[in-house]
Order: sequence, then structure tokens, then C-alpha cells
Amino acid sequence: MMKDLDFDADKTLAKEFLSNFADDNGEAKYMNILQEVANRKVRAVEIDLEDLFNYKDLDEEFLRRVTENTRRYVGIFAEAIDELMPEPTEGFPDDDHDILMTQRSDDGPENVDGSDPHQKMPPEIKRYYEVYIKASSKVKPFTIREVKASYIGQLVKISGIVIRCSDVKPLVQVAVYTCEECGFEIYQEVTARIFMPIFQCPSKRCEINRTKGNLILQLRASKFLKFQEAKIQELAEHVPKGHIPRTMTVHLRGELTRKVTPGDVVELSGIFLPIPYTGFRAMRAGLVADTYLEAMSITHFKKKYEEYDLRGDEEEQIARLAEDGDIYNKLARSLAPEIFGHEDIKKALLLLLVGAPHRKLKDGMKIRGDLHICLMGDPGVAKSQLLKHIINVAPRGVYTTGKGSSGVGLTAAVMKDSVTNEMVLEGGALVLADMGICAIDEFDKMDESDRTAIHEVMEQQTVSIAKAGITTSLNARTAVLAAANPAWGRYDLRRSPAENINLPPALLSRFDLLWLILDRADMDGDLELARHVVYVHQNRESPSLGFTPLDSSVLRAYISSARRLSPSVPKELEEYIASAYTAIRQEEAKSDTPNSYTTVRTLLSILRISAALARLRFSETVAQSDVDEALRLMQMSKFSLYSEDRQKSGLDAISDIYSILRDEAARSHKMDVSYAHALNWISRKGYSEAQLKECLEEYAALNVWQIHPHTFDIRFIDA
Repeated sequence: MMKDLDFDADKTLAKEFLSNFADDNGEAKYMNILQEVANRKVRAVEIDLEDLFNYKDLDEEFLRRVTENTRRYVGIFAEAIDELMPEPTEGFPDDDHDILMTQRSDDGPENVDGSDPHQKMPPEIKRYYEVYIKASSKVKPFTIREVKASYIGQLVKISGIVIRCSDVKPLVQVAVYTCEECGFEIYQEVTARIFMPIFQCPSKRCEINRTKGNLILQLRASKFLKFQEAKIQELAEHVPKGHIPRTMTVHLRGELTRKVTPGDVVELSGIFLPIPYTGFRAMRAGLVADTYLEAMSITHFKKKYEEYDLRGDEEEQIARLAEDGDIYNKLARSLAPEIFGHEDIKKALLLLLVGAPHRKLKDGMKIRGDLHICLMGDPGVAKSQLLKHIINVAPRGVYTTGKGSSGVGLTAAVMKDSVTNEMVLEGGALVLADMGICAIDEFDKMDESDRTAIHEVMEQQTVSIAKAGITTSLNARTAVLAAANPAWGRYDLRRSPAENINLPPALLSRFDLLWLILDRADMDGDLELARHVVYVHQNRESPSLGFTPLDSSVLRAYISSARRLSPSVPKELEEYIASAYTAIRQEEAKSDTPNSYTTVRTLLSILRISAALARLRFSETVAQSDVDEALRLMQMSKFSLYSEDRQKSGLDAISDIYSILRDEAARSHKMDVSYAHALNWISRKGYSEAQLKECLEEYAALNVWQIHPHTFDIRFIDA
């Protein structure tokens, strides 16, 4: 048998809790909030269940009732707050609401008819604040699938990704009418999504006079709430095998509106409630009702860079990292440490995350700051893994594949809204990744018509649309990270780079860096790679890097601090950059089969990469070392081709063998090298014994080394 609930006693408990609860510093937390509300500084009172749990005089039954009947207890806490509300300590200008309230309280006594509930002023109309009960942050959130009928009316916590948001509309909370005959104000509380207006005046005076007073709805005096509807979908990692993700409707009211945008990964706590269908949909649905979540609090999983508030310990850690001279290498090696090698590619991806500042000129022209990178390489060089990792690190990232996305899916689609039957725009992957990163895998498998959708986004950073009577342009300030295979699956060395790459020059010139990653048989490299892969497979972690790799949350915090700077190029570097650019153009003009496609965009790329490097150093000006590193990265992106050219031209096997021997001797700090070792080193690089002997004789004649007449061992002559 369930004992009768005494809501008055619960209100007293709520008042005691609000008055007496002290936080860790011993301050009355909620009374301070109420004082802020009275001074009109804040409009929301958030009651944390964790505070109720930690309260010294906690009644556990009360806590259970609050979690299981939250809708009712929001009202009880609001009534308690009405009684506890302190007097304002600061002056504030009166708005319409205050003037109306003063007028009503003056007219009060003569306007109230004891017997009629319609004429009592509902407490909601006096409130200029909202009450939210927030679930404890220690509780693990449910997935949408786990919220069953047993949770109806309770406070639940759900994680998911926001897939769509409606506009913010006003929602009637209290409708106020005025009677034309007797001038009474009639109040009608609205709790559901639809309500039936009152047409006849219910006041005593109209009843006695037998006049059916005509009521006029007073919009100015009624109370409206901001209302927004959002849809959240399960996260991919929570969907069981073979199922499709579920969605749930979320109603956001008051101060919670405009907190989420499509594409955000959020944790919501709210009340799980049923709602009957209304209008024509009710006829179709019959007895079936719909469920929704009335949101009480919102937490973002990955904050945008601009919204990042650094905690004290994080600030210290970042300051320490910034003073470290080798931070550039450390940050780059902390990206996907499980993937072997690719040092320079990781550096480029780090710069992609940091980006350069956007430049806006006086006449409104914009120069983009986002870097675009294309990874073109043989199968099995960990391109997709790198893409996936970058999306995890970036606070806003969307991952799509070439075949699985159409041009409309990437930019924007015009759809019919299910609620209003109007044509609405749904943003595609590039619009969802606004101010973030869009990773497109299998870029070469995309249809030509779909690939053209990306051209505008990559340079102008907008998506323009003229469909179904909607002509608009949406922001898509996105960094594009594409991965592709060469034209014939693997890179064919007998053909020119242009034939292998197989992407139109208009698109290629938009990429700041195009990495060609060739899978080469090289004994030393393959051995190291194989050891690394086996180690990761056994231990589920990367081998030691000589330092502890930084966690992705630290990376995010560091990058968010770096992105606040906007470095500029000093006067003295202008000439240096210009001459470097002309040198690249000249080199390309001379060669028969140019490896790259250099345009003025390349010059802007150099400036962007240099600015991103300056940001990493927390510097306001670009240094010459930054420009040199930018040029080196551009050079290294085609490195596998140059080394190939060198071998193909048979240019100078002798000098190549000499440099191999010299490097190996320097690495082992020896002046003597045995012939067997020398033969082993050069055969790994694909040279023959005859070439080695030729090299030994040639350099011995130049007096660089001495050779033992019988064993052919080498001794370097230290110059």
C-alpha cells in the first residue's frame, strides 16, 4: 500500500535544502543563485541532484521521489523558491513585465472573486526565472535504446548526436484574456501542446448580469516561453550489430534553447514523458502515443575551440608544453602513435588541426585560413586509420566515404519538414563540419558530378544553393582531409604523376599539401614496421616513443589555446617568401614531367602553413624557420617521387653508395667498416657488388678512404 504523499512537507524539505545547503567553500550556494535571480542577472535556477545527495540532512526517500516524479518536483521547487526569493540588492530598469505585475498587484483585491479558480493569478506568470533539476554527473548516461517504459516521468540521462533542430518559437505558458463586459482578467494555464481557448467570461459579475462577456486574448499580458525541438540519434558505437540507430525527440525550453546545433555530440538529462498525437496525425495514429524528453540540462562532449575554458591544471600543463623546444615533434608524434612512421604526414595533420587565421579584407573579400590535405597512396599505408584518428581528436569532425556520399549529401538537401510541411534545408556533411574537419575517404571513387560540389567549399568556404524556391548560401568553413588511391590502385612508376593522380588540376590546386605515399620494398624499413605492428598487436599500445604521448584531450586544449593567436608575416620575410615561390615556379617550368602543379594558391599555402607553425609556438609573428619548415613539408610531400627519379635516372649510383656507407659509419661512430657490412647495407638498397667495388676504387683514388688489399675493408681518412 502506497502512503499518501504530502507535497507540503516536501516543499518544506525543498525550502530547507535551498536555504541551508553549503558548497565546499561553505557558502550558501542556492541562496547566492537566488540573489542573482532577484537582481535579474540570471534566469535559470539549476538544482543539482548531486547536491541533494551530499546534503547533510538528506532524506533518501525525498531524493528518490525527486528522481522518479521530476515533473511534479520542478513545480514544488519553484513554489519553494517563490517563498524564499530575496529582495533585489541592485537597481534594474523596469520592463513591460514588471509594469504589468505592479498594475495587477494594485488591482488585486477588487479583481479577485473568491470562488473562481480562473481568476486567481497563476504563480507562473509572476516568475521571471526557470527551474531545472540536473541529473548527477557521476551517473553513466543511457543510450536511447535503454530508455524503456519504466522510466516514464523519471529523470534520465541520455547521450547522442543532435541530427536536427527546429527554430526557436514562442510557446504559450499562461494565456490571459480580458472580458469586454466587466473588464476582468482571466488566466488560463496551458500545459499541453494544444489548448482550447475560453470564449465566455466565467466571472461572477457576468453570471449575475446574465451577459455572455466576450473574451479577448491579450498577447502582451500572456506568458510565453522560448521553445525549440531537437532530434537526437544514438552514437554509432552504441548501436548493436545489424541494427539502425534510433532517434528521440527532445523539447528544449527557456534558457536551454539555442544551446545545440546539428552535429553536436551531447549528454542530456531530462524527463522522459509521453505525448499524444494531435490533429490529423492523431486520426492516423489511433491509440498510439509518442514519447519525448523534456531537457533539463545539456553537456557538450567535445567543446568547440572557441568555447574551451581551460582549467587551472590544464593551463599550467600547456604553459609547460609551450616552453618545451621540441613541442612540434612531440605533438605530431602523439597523433596516432600506434601507426608507424609517417612523421612528416603527422606534422601536416597537426597543422591541419591548428589551421591559420582567416583574413577578411575591408571590401568584404575573405581569404581562407583552413588547410586542405590530400593523402594519395598505395593500399595499406594506414590512410584511413589516420583519417579516423584525426576525426576523434578534432572537436567537430565528420567522416564520409566517396562512394557512400552524393553531392547533395555533402552540401545540402532540400526536404519537406514532417511537422510544418514546408520545404526546409538539411545541411550535409560539409555544412555539419562547419568550423571543423571533414574527412572524405576513397576520394578517387567519387563520381565526377559529386566531386564538383567540393570545389566551392574548398576555396570560397560556402555552399550556394538555388533549389525549390530556396536561394541561399550556407557557411562551410571546413578543412577538407581527403584520402585516395592512385588511378590504377597502386602507383605505376612507368607513368607520369599526372596520370597516376587522376584528379582534375582545378581540384588539385586547392589542396595545400598533396602527399604521395608509396609502398616501397626496403629491408630496414619493412623490418622496423613489422616489429612495430606485431608489438601493437600483442600489447594493444604503441612502443615507447621516448616520452609519454599526449592524450587527445590535452591535444585539444593545446590546439584551442594556439588557435586564439593570429600571427602576421613581418616585412623582412616578404621578399624571402616571394623568391622561394618564384624558384619553385622556375623549377617546374624547366622539368619535362613536373611532379606538382604550382599556382598562386601554392603561395597562399606557404603563408598558411607558416602561420599555423607560428601558432604552435604561441608566437604573434611568423619566423623564417616557419617558412623553411613549410617549404620542407611541401618538398617532402613528393619525396617518394624524387627518390624514385634519382634511382630511375641511374643518376649516380656511386655517390649514393658513398652516402649510404658514410651515414652508416657516422651512425655507429666508427672509422672502420668491414666489407661484409658494406655489402649488406648497399644490397638492401638495391645496389650490386660490382657497383660497390667501383665506388671503393673511385673514392680510394680521391683519398677519401683506404682499402685493405686482401679483405677490402674500408678505413675512412678523417679530413
